[in-house]
Amino acid sequence: MTQAAASVTLAPGIKVSPDFVTEHIEMYKAFHRDPELSSHEHRTAAAIEARLDELGIEHFHSGGTGVVGLLRNGEGPVIAPRADTDGLPIAEETGLDYASTTTGTLPDGSTAPTMHGCGHDTHITNALAVAAYLTANREAWSGTVVFLFQPAEETAAGAKAMVDDGLWDRAPRPEVVLAQHVMPQPSGTFTLRPGHMASLADSWRITVRGRQAHGSQPEKSIDPIVAASAIVLRLQTIVSRELPPTTAAVVTVGTFHAGLKENIIPETAELSLNIRTPDEETRTKVLEAVRRIVNAEAAASGIGEPDIVEISRFPRLFNDAEHTERVAAAFREAFGEESIINAPLGMGSEDAGWLGDAIGAPVVFWAFGGFLAAEFEDGKAPAGNHHPAFAPDPEAALVHGTAAALSAVLSYVGR
Repeated sequence: MTQAAASVTLAPGIKVSPDFVTEHIEMYKAFHRDPELSSHEHRTAAAIEARLDELGIEHFHSGGTGVVGLLRNGEGPVIAPRADTDGLPIAEETGLDYASTTTGTLPDGSTAPTMHGCGHDTHITNALAVAAYLTANREAWSGTVVFLFQPAEETAAGAKAMVDDGLWDRAPRPEVVLAQHVMPQPSGTFTLRPGHMASLADSWRITVRGRQAHGSQPEKSIDPIVAASAIVLRLQTIVSRELPPTTAAVVTVGTFHAGLKENIIPETAELSLNIRTPDEETRTKVLEAVRRIVNAEAAASGIGEPDIVEISRFPRLFNDAEHTERVAAAFREAFGEESIINAPLGMGSEDAGWLGDAIGAPVVFWAFGGFLAAEFEDGKAPAGNHHPAFAPDPEAALVHGTAAALSAVLSYVGR
């Protein structure tokens, strides 16, 4: 960032006032203070709508707590930048003076602390800053920008909910969907490549049903804890023995709940699984193996097939090669050749791909750094996403996140 007396340069040819930066930093802090859990982003949606009203941008609800803003400026391309809006059930430990102290309600009805522990507050603010810039600089661009403020990314429900709610029947269909995500990397750097940008992910809840008995009479029971334990151990062989060593996949048993007292063999045991795979072929193979093992271990214990319920299913996130190069060229011009990091496929997941895949539109997704370079000196690294101490630098995340989003958007609609 370079700052003159009257302007701040976000990227070459993109200047804003210092007050613009200050205003959006305060906006970011306000969103950070008040996160909401997936599909419950009512206050967040209201704040987004209020800002769109201030900017004179028409908007409508989609997918429950999603908001769609339509900014039209004459003839030209239609593009759709997306910003996710939900927080996480995490007790914040950043020590920031704008830290969250709010709570939310989990699907089981329990209350949990909430935090923007994945940076979606940054994404909202970046998108609103882009909207403000485009509104104030209509001479610099032409076309239509469809702002997608998407709820429930963390549960893989939000993008699909918007599509199922008739998103692309009410909004112009874009020639490309653009999305970005703040990550623990130095500001001014971007992770971008064609092809798969995230893993597919499936979460299942498995209930093993046995027969309850007194702990002193195990012969009268069918112990679901033993059966479930055998399932847990056997599942570990899928990646190590059924997939090639070069194929990345993860099978995690995240929870195991059974019983209420040490001298009672319970009737049920419940597991929750998270399965991450790099492509549809591997996904099918791993999920079939999970189901086979679960049913076989239950049969070996003399009980019927366990109940398997899908909790969430993340779609692919596939970057179109041609459009990825277009965005990458904009980043190279704005931030330099060395700004782009071509990192290997990680095992994180995203549902943004569904917004484009649902209508056959290409998608470009990238990660941007929201932390100061000094935080990476001497082998140090800041806390990562989903950590209670996750705290992007507000100015770095705002300036570089907004600059990246604007550079990408203007590579399509800029004059």
